[in-house]
Amino acid sequence: MAAALFLRPHEATLQDMQVVALRELKDHLSEYVRLVRTGERLLITSHGEVVAELRSTEPEDAEDAPLGLRELVRRGTARGLVRNDPSQYRTYERALATTTAQELLDWDRSDR
Repeated sequence: MAAALFLRPHEATLQDMQVVALRELKDHLSEYVRLVRTGERLLITSHGEVVAELRSTEPEDAEDAPLGLRELVRRGTARGLVRNDPSQYRTYERALATTTAQELLDWDRSDR
């Protein structure tokens, strides 16, 4: 594993990355793609020199997500980094008729 330093205007993070030789990547591509899908980032080397980084695609605003959330997604504990879409939530019908709190209290206390 190699550590890579990522600089952003107000933060720097150090992340471990797996280093993979190009020949090894070609021989076991599907295995490494599975790793990348879980959020792992790979540094690809050719003749000992880093030539590329292989990582999963992220939504454009993923870099704005909190570091903790990005780490949970990388581990597979959380999914997403997508914008909130209210249409994805279930809607529920009102369980009670529209009434006031005083009417509910009166109804509840009527047995006493």
